[in-house]
Amino acid sequence: MLQNNNKKIIILQHYAKHRFARNFAKILLMKRWWLVYVIFFVLLLIGFWFFIFKDNDFSQSNLAVINDHVQPFSFINQNGKTITEKDVEGKVYVTNYFFTTCKAICPKMNANMRRVYDVFKDDMKFMIISHTCMPEVDSVTVLKQYEQKMINGKLLVGADGLYKIDFDSTMQHDIKNSNWNFVTGDKSALYNMAQHSYLINDIKIDTTEKISDQFIHTQLIALLDKQRRVRGIYDGLKEDEIRKLLADIRSLLNEKPPNANLANGFSNTPN
Repeated sequence: MLQNNNKKIIILQHYAKHRFARNFAKILLMKRWWLVYVIFFVLLLIGFWFFIFKDNDFSQSNLAVINDHVQPFSFINQNGKTITEKDVEGKVYVTNYFFTTCKAICPKMNANMRRVYDVFKDDMKFMIISHTCMPEVDSVTVLKQYEQKMINGKLLVGADGLYKIDFDSTMQHDIKNSNWNFVTGDKSALYNMAQHSYLINDIKIDTTEKISDQFIHTQLIALLDKQRRVRGIYDGLKEDEIRKLLADIRSLLNEKPPNANLANGFSNTPN
């Protein structure tokens, strides 16, 4: 009798072991399928995220938009070429105002603009537009001569830490300059851009005064992004401001525009 009971116990133990093994195998199989489901769901989310945000740059510049209503423009550069807003499409650009006979702030400011030019002159996504505030004097020919001074002159820094450009006639030679435009044009159009688009006219103009009697003389420099929005205004005579300008230009050059596909995908307006 005891022997039979021992046999039953052995059989039951053997059965229990096999049953446990089968159940354990089922549990593992179920968990494996759950794991497959989880992996599939995660991959699906990653694919969706990549499709939506693939064109976004997550290191966007932290520069605020100062003015997103910069007007279209049309001016003539030192080569007699018409420069419009189409020439800066998709580009970061810097703009300022000067006149060629200025002996005060303009030489210092444009020496700093030359520093900016030297850093980014080979980047086709960058441009400088320097507007004359005396179009009655600064013709295309005069601006071409001024370009020689700005591009070919020797950039020096004085004991006071201020930069200047040293130039004489022996420094004249062919210029390979594709992204620094010295422009002239209609005075009212030039002044309107400074006051209402670039916001760098720091002197309130009397609107009752004739445009021929008005005069803009400012050291302020505006920085615009690839969407033609003002993102920074800088004092062109201050070293810390110029260094910030250089850093901010790099920031905007690395910035990508908003994902148009994402915006269109969630728009209520049919295509």
